[in-house]
Amino acid sequence: MAPHTQPLPLTGITVIDYSHFLAGPHLSRCLAALGADVIKVERPTGGDSGRHHPYFKDGQSGYYLQQNMGKRGLCVDLKDPRGRDLLHRLAAKADVFVENYRPGTLRKLGFDYETLSKDNPGLVYCSISGFGQTGPDAARPGFGLLAEAMSGVLAQLGEPGRVPPLPRMPLADMYTGMHGVAAICAALLGRVASGRGQYIDLALYDCMVSMHDYAVQCYTMSDGREIPVQTGQDQPESTIYGVFPAADGCLVIAAQVDASWQRLARLIGGDVLAADTRFLDPASRNANRLAALKLVTDWTLSQPSVQACIAALDAAGVPSAPVQSIDQVVADPQIAARGMIVEQDHPVLGRIRLPNLPFRLSACDTSPKGPAPLLGQHNRELAAEMGFAGDEIDAMVRDGVLYAEAAVATTDAP
Repeated sequence: MAPHTQPLPLTGITVIDYSHFLAGPHLSRCLAALGADVIKVERPTGGDSGRHHPYFKDGQSGYYLQQNMGKRGLCVDLKDPRGRDLLHRLAAKADVFVENYRPGTLRKLGFDYETLSKDNPGLVYCSISGFGQTGPDAARPGFGLLAEAMSGVLAQLGEPGRVPPLPRMPLADMYTGMHGVAAICAALLGRVASGRGQYIDLALYDCMVSMHDYAVQCYTMSDGREIPVQTGQDQPESTIYGVFPAADGCLVIAAQVDASWQRLARLIGGDVLAADTRFLDPASRNANRLAALKLVTDWTLSQPSVQACIAALDAAGVPSAPVQSIDQVVADPQIAARGMIVEQDHPVLGRIRLPNLPFRLSACDTSPKGPAPLLGQHNRELAAEMGFAGDEIDAMVRDGVLYAEAAVATTDAP
């Protein structure tokens, strides 16, 4: 890798993150990793709802810590005019404003795009909601699970006729957050030429529908005759491509293309299986899917272990991988080599380990600038930057307009 010779691409960009839980915080965490000064704005006294989501250690939420590292923390009461004044001053100088409240919520407080852009026409304002700012469902509350259910994703998961399993990763929230990163960076680039920011309307539901790589066109291009349904542990239109049992666990095999199938067939059945006319091309393999699946399953179960299967498949040049548990993922040498578990010093918890972001820029260091802020950790610093005098800040602290958790005063957090 080349030395880090360039500043991070978003250096000098200020972001106000007035969001909670996941999609918005993940978006702004990514912007912080790319160099932006992200100001995490929270409400007294509970802060971001993500702070109350497990896993907990010594009162701190790992869920919150993961999505908010590298930010500065401001906890302010926006019901008080002084609190609103502080946030308006911040917004007047900011480049980006991110929020994920129900449509119309921030308009009541005077922090909608129309209001803020009057004083700051260069502002890029990103709203994230379940269903977007328009349409018959716009006012409905939105969570990732709702978008995943309505988008047709859950209807394709699990065994036929069974209740679909729940994905244990937040697909809608994380995917929407990444779309927000792309849209915001594009809007900032467009601002260079136009001199003006713009409004970005992102919906979890939209993003999940956009993720379909096959199902929607399968339906539309068949004039409604084909509707992808639950198929269990493989894909009927891509034989062999799925999960297979072994003596001590499971593995995945991706041998859906002709060359990979030929290598797999020779491994498990020799030249006879490789020449079997039932499996010579994708269409024939799909037509004889159950027979193909049985042959592969019989072979994987005949091996002494998952690793024995993987070794044989690797030697044959067939793409495969073990189904790993989280402890195996964290201990994986590949994950260590890629720096995907990051260590940080937290003022309350000490040394902590959390998932990193996948950004790898040849001339920039995208390592997290620091851990997630304690609630209200940078109140005084940010208020002073916005021109509030010391006695004004003291009064806001005394009156609860600026709130900080006890650990801010009892640790050496900067």
